[in-house]
Amino acid sequence: MTISVILPAKNEAEGLRRTLPALLAQVPGAEIIVVDDGSTDDTAQVAASLGARVLSSPYSMGNGAAIKRGARAAAGDILVFMDADGQHDPACIPALLVKLDEGYDMVVGARDWSGQAGVHRGAANAFYNWLASRMTGFEVKDLTSGFRVVRAGRFREFIHLLPNGFSYPTTSTMAFFRSAYAVAYMPIPVAKRVGKSHIRPLRDGVRFLLIIFKIATLYSPLKLFAPTAGVFFLTALAYYAFTFLTQGRFTNMSVLLFSAAVIIFLIGLISEQITSLTYRRDE
Repeated sequence: MTISVILPAKNEAEGLRRTLPALLAQVPGAEIIVVDDGSTDDTAQVAASLGARVLSSPYSMGNGAAIKRGARAAAGDILVFMDADGQHDPACIPALLVKLDEGYDMVVGARDWSGQAGVHRGAANAFYNWLASRMTGFEVKDLTSGFRVVRAGRFREFIHLLPNGFSYPTTSTMAFFRSAYAVAYMPIPVAKRVGKSHIRPLRDGVRFLLIIFKIATLYSPLKLFAPTAGVFFLTALAYYAFTFLTQGRFTNMSVLLFSAAVIIFLIGLISEQITSLTYRRDE
């Protein structure tokens, strides 16, 4: 089995100076691909000088776009995705590969609370993990971790689903669960990143909020829409009971709430069918 290591990088020259030598020592003979996402520093030059294959974009397309470009270009049977900012320790790769060899299709490096980028990010990721675990029935320990090893053929099945921006880990993980591909988690240490983070709390906060809906729509939309419809139906029933007992009538608000419950449920059914067709097409 051949290995390709893919590192999306945007202005990560300093991080690559630390990461690439350690990477080459841990996985000698592996194909190392650095996807330069429109960097304005010497990211591409540093990567090339340290022996990596460089794919450069004329402008920034996003983290997910870099992952997709690297995955398409990689020649390895096994793909290793990791950050170029020095947070991910290449020494963890052999253990992840050993776990993958136990019969898994993807192994994800799971960060603990100390490895999260701030309290707000840690709280958000904890919520995503809880929601994904509820949806899949599997303990999801780190839904948004970008450090993972995966079988190339399996991963490429879902490339068209991946967003160009952030949250490719969420999308790929839920797609694997939906397709009944085996996923495992292993705890990993996370170091402080080199350089400045590209996360913007306000801008990316909205994007991360959309992850919640992606979790549902990529796995089983009805598991999100059905409870929501149930809440509207029970609210409508309670409001109707109140107005009937106090005013002896059926109000317009009750009609609206009952209608909303039915509409939400039907949207869930349609979404479920669309999701099923999407994965059936892939198969």
